[in-house]
Parts: sequence; structure tokens; C-alpha cells
Amino acid sequence: MSVIGPSILLSEMRPAPEWEERFNTWYDTEHTPVRMAIEGFTGAQRYRAVDDENYLVIYDMSSLDVLKTPAYDKVKNEPSDETRWMLANVSHFTRYLGSEIAREGRVDASTLTAPMILVAQFNVPEAMQAEFDSWMAEDHVPTLLKGEHWLGVRRFAMSVGEPVPYNRIAVHYLAGPEALLSPERAEARASAWRERLTQHDWFNQGHAKPFRRHGERF
Repeated sequence: MSVIGPSILLSEMRPAPEWEERFNTWYDTEHTPVRMAIEGFTGAQRYRAVDDENYLVIYDMSSLDVLKTPAYDKVKNEPSDETRWMLANVSHFTRYLGSEIAREGRVDASTLTAPMILVAQFNVPEAMQAEFDSWMAEDHVPTLLKGEHWLGVRRFAMSVGEPVPYNRIAVHYLAGPEALLSPERAEARASAWRERLTQHDWFNQGHAKPFRRHGERF
């Protein structure tokens, strides 16, 4: 049964348009199923970016130690010919591993199949991490959750980040695109606390990207 795990593997890939259908068939019938057969992989959901051609997957895991098991090692290091071809030909590849530090709002099985998400990524200097986490918990997220279209938020500390070493990722679950234009989001982005953070280059180099759900949850 698909459940919410405390650790995630988050990855983007972009297929070429002429083999996008082949890519999706591979992802849904091979790439994700072989991972979900490994003990410790507890759920997976795919998405497609709103503003570009990237696909995203978020795997839930019971622990990052799942990625150190012989079963995962076999899947990763003994790929099929189709997997080898896909990984050699996709572009815009990213890979992020992290553990959950907070769940806010409504985060349950129904939330995980929300029609949209917003993924916010930051590379926060160690000296600023406590401040950043407090801003998220006490100011930013509570303001967003006042809106009816902002369902819930999961926040993660990332231990691996490729190609950009983001160490904080928040996955915001949205009822629809209305959330992105809501007065609550405008209020959150105009707060005095956020304004102070915008004085730092690392904050302004953060990245927030919306995705639509693609397919059913594994």
C-alpha cells in the first residue's frame, strides 16, 4: 500500500518530444515498478512541469538507507537495455535525496494525489538554516495555508543535490492553479520577514517550480 515515507528521492528528466510516449511507457511499466518492488520504497508520484517539458518523480522511502541495500544496488547498476538508453538520452536530469523535517497543513493520502504541486528549492548556508526553517514554519507556510487551495506542505533537509546543491526543499500540495495567484501567496511573498531574507544572494537564487500530477500514484 502506498504510504507517506519520511525520506524522498526527487528527480527530473526531460525526454525529446519524438520519444516522449516511449519515455512515459518505460517510466510507468519499468523504471518506477522495479523500484517500488524494493522493500522500503513506500510510494511514488509522477508530475509534468507547467512551464517546460520536464517530468518529475517523487519517491517516498522509509529511510535513505534503502538506497544502500543490495536490492537497490542491483536495480541501479544492472539496468535493462531500455533503461540504459533512456538515461543516456534524457536531458535536464536532477537528483535530490532528503529526509522530512516538517509536515504542515493537511498531508495525507488524498493530499499526495493533489492535482498540482509547487517545489521550492534553496541552498541555505549553514549559519542561516535555523533562521530559514523558522521563517518557513512561523511565517511563510502558515500564511499560505490560510488559502483554501493550499492543501499542505512537506519540508525536507536534503543530503544530496545534483546538479545544484539545494539543501532545503519544500513540496507544496495545491488544489489547483488558483493557489499560485491567491491573495494568501501574495501576502506570504510580501512579509517583512521574507523581505529581510531577500537581502541575501542565496535566497534570491532559490527556485520555485509548479508541476501538474501525471498519472496515478504507485
